[in-house]
Amino acid sequence: MAVVTAPLAKDMFDPLCPSDLNPIRVGDKWAGMIVRCLELGPARFSQLRVPLTGITAKVLTKSLRALERDGLIRRAAGEYSLTPLGRSLLGPLDAACAWTREHWDELLDAREGLYPH
Repeated sequence: MAVVTAPLAKDMFDPLCPSDLNPIRVGDKWAGMIVRCLELGPARFSQLRVPLTGITAKVLTKSLRALERDGLIRRAAGEYSLTPLGRSLLGPLDAACAWTREHWDELLDAREGLYPH
């Protein structure tokens, strides 16, 4: 497994990214994004905070513990990595992101009350 040695990009998650509209949530708002951050390899807590703008240290800790408890990530030597179970989420996350991109306008309209339910 490759280890992430370069810092994760601060703009890894575009503010306009539809990830928060995604109806498939694993654990909490941040879980899917944490899984995506670990896709390329292990990362330290401080590295994860870079692309996850807006997350507090307390919430990141809580999310990481929940993902670890559920067997999706593991922590070893201060680094978090995906388990095989966590890696198996990447396909469904890709599908959910594709669905969200396809229905982006409808989702925004629904949130603004413009779409008939």
